[in-house]
Amino acid sequence: MDIIKSIEHEQLKNKIPELKVGNTVKVHVRIKEGNKERIQVFEGIIIKVQGGGLNQTFTVRKISYGVGVEKTFLVHSPLVEKVELVRVGKARRAKLYYLRDRVGKAAKTKEQIGARIENREITLKEDLVEEPVVADEEVATQEAPAEVAPEENPAVETENVEVQEVVDTVKEEVVEEVKEEDKKA
Repeated sequence: MDIIKSIEHEQLKNKIPELKVGNTVKVHVRIKEGNKERIQVFEGIIIKVQGGGLNQTFTVRKISYGVGVEKTFLVHSPLVEKVELVRVGKARRAKLYYLRDRVGKAAKTKEQIGARIENREITLKEDLVEEPVVADEEVATQEAPAEVAPEENPAVETENVEVQEVVDTVKEEVVEEVKEEDKKA
């Protein structure tokens, strides 16, 4: 693998939120003020998503006290704590720059009818479980790896799984037949 790609791969987040243009989101951003650190929420409409890989960004626009404010966030930035989906918007364009000219309710996107608000995440990297490293002294004491029994040093840790057997019992009921004579009487 290329050196630059391997360094970028280390910086990627394991899971990123699914970002679509037109959605209203709350972006939780870590802000440092002096020695203190706090999380500030920025809520607005995603007007564009651009780039890919480590450089992927999304721009969120909101109107604050009558002034339009846009912030661009890096998806893989450690300062972005999480992105919550508030509303699923209907957008027919990739970039919603026309919202900049609008004010009030016109500056919103239409809500998709029947859309579920799910915070779906895209998994980029699997969480890797590191195997314990054998110390050099232990390796030197072992004579040959072929002589070591597989029970002594398992390569993969296995979990004991309890299996419970569930048996469905069906009760048979005897249904009495009604004779024709009983019906006539």
